[in-house]
Amino acid sequence: MSNHDADGLALAPAPATLDRPEGRHRYLVAAPPAITPDKRGLVVILHGAGASAEQVLGLAFPPSPLSLWLDIAAREQLVVIAPDAGKGGWSDCFAPDARTARKNDVAFIDALIDDAIAHHHVDPARVYLIGVSRGGWMAYAAAIELPHKLAAFSVILAGMPPSGRITMPITPLPALIFGCTADPLIRYHGGKPWYAFGFAEPVRSIEDSVQVWRELAGLPDTPDVVKLPVSDKRGRTSVTRYMWGKAADQLQVGLYRIDGAGHAEPSRLKRYPRFLNWLTGLQNADLEVAEAAWEFFREKQAR
Repeated sequence: MSNHDADGLALAPAPATLDRPEGRHRYLVAAPPAITPDKRGLVVILHGAGASAEQVLGLAFPPSPLSLWLDIAAREQLVVIAPDAGKGGWSDCFAPDARTARKNDVAFIDALIDDAIAHHHVDPARVYLIGVSRGGWMAYAAAIELPHKLAAFSVILAGMPPSGRITMPITPLPALIFGCTADPLIRYHGGKPWYAFGFAEPVRSIEDSVQVWRELAGLPDTPDVVKLPVSDKRGRTSVTRYMWGKAADQLQVGLYRIDGAGHAEPSRLKRYPRFLNWLTGLQNADLEVAEAAWEFFREKQAR
C-alpha cells in the first residue's frame, strides 16, 4: 500500500518547527492536500526512547509499524503529526518536576494540537494520541493532563508508573493499550528487569494500567474477549483482545494482550530485522497495530 490520498497525490510527512518558551521544537506533519468540507481528525504519534519522529514515520532505520498511519491518513483524510522529543528524550510521566519545569512536553503537545486546529482544518473533537514505549509514558502524561483535548488515546508496550510516582487521572478517556507478555524491557507483569540497573523505572503491570482507566470510566469488569487468528505456524505468539464498553462511539477501554512477543509493535507489513528481535524478543504478526488503533479511534469524539 502506498501513501496516497484519494486524488493520487503523495501524502508525505514534512518537517516543521514550533517555538516554545524552552526553545524550538521539531516535528513532522502529514496532511492531505485536498480541501474537504468536513474537518479532519488528527493523530499525534509519540516515538520511543532513542528513536525520532523520522523513525516512527518510516523515514529512518528501523522503520516503525506506526508509519502505516501515513496510509491510514491518506485513506481516511486525517492529519498525522509526529513530534520529536529532542535532546534528553521526553519529559514523560516519570519526569521529576524540575525537569518538566525546564522542558514541558505536555505543553508542547497541547500547543501542537492547537496549531493543527488553526492551520490544518482539524476537528477539535477528533484528536487522538498514540505512543510507543517511552512515547507511551508520554501519552499517559498527556492523557492525564490534557483529557479535554483528546477523544481517545493508545499506549503500546508501556505500563503506568506505580502509586506515588504519578498524579492519577481524574477524567475518563477511551484508552487502548497493547502489551507483550515476553517484553524484556518494560515488563507486562510490572516491576523492572534486574539487568536494567538504574536505567529503567519500575512500572505497573499492563493489566493494572488498563484497570486504572477502566475503573475511572465506570465500565463493568467483564470484557468482551476475542482471540485473533494465529499467523505464526510455530505458535510462538498469539493475540487476545479484551474490550470493556459495548459502543464504539462511547467510552471504551481495550487491551491487546500479545502472548510470547517482546518489545516490538505487532505488524504484518512492517517487520523489524532479525538482529533486533534477538535484543527485543519476537514481533507478532497477527494484527497491524496502527489499523487496530484506528479501528478503536474511528468513532470516538471528545465530549
